[in-house]
Amino acid sequence: MRCWSCGRRGGQLPHCEWSSGIGTWWARTTSWVEFTPQTLQKKPPNGWFRLLPFPRAEDSGGSLGALRLKVRLTEDRVLPSQCYQPLMDLLLESVQGPAEEDTTSPLAVLEELASGDCRQDLATKLVKLFLGRGLAGSFLDYLTRREVARTNDPNTLFRSNSLASKSMEQFMKLVGMRYLHEVLRPVISRVFEEKKYMELDPCKMDLNRSRRISFKGTPTEEQVRETSLGLLTGYLGSIMDAIVSSTGRCPLALRLAFKKLQRRVEERFPGVEHQDVKYLAISGFLFLRFFAPAILTPKLFDLRDQHADPQTSRSLLLLAKAVQSIGNLGQQLGQGKELWLAPLHPFLLQSISRVRDFLDQLVDVDGTEEAGGPACALVQPSTIVREGFLLKRKEEPAGLATRFAFKKRYFRLSGQDLSYSKTPEWQVHSSIPVSCIRAVERVDEGAFQLPHVMQVVTQDGTGVPHTTYLQCKNVNDLNQWLSALRKASAANQDKLAACHPGAFRSGRWTCCLQAERLAAGCSRTHSAVTLGDWSDPLDPDAEAQAVYRQLLLGRDQLRLKLLEDSSLDTAVDIGPGKDSDATDGARTEVLAQQRDATTHLLQVLDDLEQAHKEFQKQMAL
Repeated sequence: MRCWSCGRRGGQLPHCEWSSGIGTWWARTTSWVEFTPQTLQKKPPNGWFRLLPFPRAEDSGGSLGALRLKVRLTEDRVLPSQCYQPLMDLLLESVQGPAEEDTTSPLAVLEELASGDCRQDLATKLVKLFLGRGLAGSFLDYLTRREVARTNDPNTLFRSNSLASKSMEQFMKLVGMRYLHEVLRPVISRVFEEKKYMELDPCKMDLNRSRRISFKGTPTEEQVRETSLGLLTGYLGSIMDAIVSSTGRCPLALRLAFKKLQRRVEERFPGVEHQDVKYLAISGFLFLRFFAPAILTPKLFDLRDQHADPQTSRSLLLLAKAVQSIGNLGQQLGQGKELWLAPLHPFLLQSISRVRDFLDQLVDVDGTEEAGGPACALVQPSTIVREGFLLKRKEEPAGLATRFAFKKRYFRLSGQDLSYSKTPEWQVHSSIPVSCIRAVERVDEGAFQLPHVMQVVTQDGTGVPHTTYLQCKNVNDLNQWLSALRKASAANQDKLAACHPGAFRSGRWTCCLQAERLAAGCSRTHSAVTLGDWSDPLDPDAEAQAVYRQLLLGRDQLRLKLLEDSSLDTAVDIGPGKDSDATDGARTEVLAQQRDATTHLLQVLDDLEQAHKEFQKQMAL
């Protein structure tokens, strides 16, 4: 089963758990709402549901209230890689053809089928899929050509949530998150820590708050505006300095993608009157869809662990608006309802010329290598997948010690090992070979009376299991470590089918009360459960399965299109002057090519559907 909210398959997820045919939605750790799979399959529940306490009264936490949920159950099966190879071949062929005239390739069909609700998820899957094959640049260029070809007004270019826009947006997040952190984290941290009051809108000014902060009596509206303007320009100056000096730190893959994007836009909109379009095409992505959203909501981009308080959130909003105006190259300054931003206009106009120079430097990159780099394995041995501080505890023969036995260590996970040391700079470190990992699972909170704990079960050369317990700082950190460890060890053999979600204490397991330390596990493992976030390694089979499911929704439309093309072909064949009309001959050839492509795609979808049916039969035996 796949969790709708996080996209993972399997059971015992951080906030979704499937057991004994009952779906349970966990709210924090004190309450739950229960749905049967049959209910979810018939119609997605949508409404208010009462939170139920845990079986033990002491865990109920008092008054629980109610929670508004919208839940959907999706069950999916990922087949072996060879089953998806014909579909993969078609997808790879798509990016090599004439994008402007393409109407029957899988990518063209996906673009027609993708609605607003699923377009972002589909874009993420497609970008990861082509990134893994080293063809992310060709894929983005294909979508860019289609988007540019059907755009008549350059002011609307890439401003909609099309598949091209969403794919470039997800590509930036996949390859550029570390770059984003290097550029913005210092300034964002200052805003959070200094908590300065900033406001330019007279309707939102709180003069009493300003007085409490300044201790200089009640200031006037003009004084608050001048103070806020100085603070805002100070923060904005730091942000712009960091951005325009970051050319060398921007990933090569991103720079190459922007270079191709600029070239396509210049070809479509030549002339002096469109000289800013090539800048707006890039800044529309880099500033409006990357830097500005990250400033507005730092937690969503992993720049902060927690959401901002209301006042800091307001300050971030003002900064994001300013960066957005700079990214628009000042085209909308002085327009609209936010005329109170006028005091910032001199600074914004001054920054625009710096942005143009920065964008020129950004696309001034040599090399013809593919944007997105070479084809990536699931996890390359030398690649650092994830790193950070965790609390670590090993099992002990006499039983596990208290919660205070957890030691803080800095962990680095690569495709080869999980290493740890006292500090990031510490020269002496220990490591756990990834090839020895047999299970990566969550641990019940009651095992140590600690939240967000996971276990890494390994086996040495003698086959004896060893368990290392790791505590993460929050549930998001736990999710990402679970996902990264499971994907890094995805190719390992002899995975454990079951393990203990509890701990062995006082001579028995806290989960199943068995008295033998080496007793068989009481809960199944979930090696296939992963979190589809930007920092995850690639999973080509799961991504191909998602693409197949989306194409399957449009199979009937494809069949109708095949019938229509056949009818048009017949009409051309019997039309007057066919032998002497070269135009009709060319049209007949195009229709025949489209018909063959549609037939091929339908056959691939039918073969995959049959493979799924055969798999279900095998599972039923």
